[in-house]
Amino acid sequence: MSELSEYLLAIALCSPVFFFIIAVGFRLLDNSASLFLDNEILVDSSYVSGDLIREHIESTEDTKLKKALKTSLIFRKLHNFFMILAVVSVPPVIIACFLITFIA
Repeated sequence: MSELSEYLLAIALCSPVFFFIIAVGFRLLDNSASLFLDNEILVDSSYVSGDLIREHIESTEDTKLKKALKTSLIFRKLHNFFMILAVVSVPPVIIACFLITFIA
């Protein structure tokens, strides 16, 4: 097996884990429940729905809270995006590993 294919295989194997780690980082940055509790808004769980965040963005007059909630919503969307990338990148990695193993 050539050196290039070995490097590509190593990168391919690490890519789903890399996407997952980035997604976890964005999930940790999403502190929407803490924002609600800091502003004395009671929430049922630590995972606040996106609809509730959007509802409070539209209804609140506090610009600082509004900006923080928008940032939290962006982090939530980035978390979802990288989780989808992590899941979608697994099948091509498995296929590539089998092809490289059987071709070489």
